[in-house]
Amino acid sequence: MDYLVNLSLLSPDANLADKMNNAGVTIRRPLAPEAKLVTGWVAEKFGDGWASETAVALTRQPPTCFIATRDQRLVGFACHESIARGFFGPTGVEEESRGLGIGHALLLASLFDLKTMGYGYAIIGDVGPSGFYEKTVGATPIPNSAPGIYAGMLKV
Repeated sequence: MDYLVNLSLLSPDANLADKMNNAGVTIRRPLAPEAKLVTGWVAEKFGDGWASETAVALTRQPPTCFIATRDQRLVGFACHESIARGFFGPTGVEEESRGLGIGHALLLASLFDLKTMGYGYAIIGDVGPSGFYEKTVGATPIPNSAPGIYAGMLKV
């Protein structure tokens, strides 16, 4: 099921920024020379489908992808505008780095970018952990959205 987020209700989270600083985590857009590294990491950790979507986000100018690094190592990513306009995702944080707020920080970076692009709402496609999105950004289910935009994907 897809979810909707009202971007006008978002506000910066200073506590989250402090939390990222204290954990030594940096959230930023990847540089062009890092594209292969990022898509390879996403493929390894989350599969080729998400790596393909990430590759699309990396071709935009500026990239519609954010990465999280810690000790100069990739630990998470979030994309938007890769499968459709106004859509958030895919996103993921390596298993060892979960629970530090990295996913939340990546989500906010992408949603604020969508807001800056002029969107009033964002769609989170094919939501997995719905409780996380409901709690962190007030996301609500979009009725009749299942199976969503992914329904037409090729099967191998």
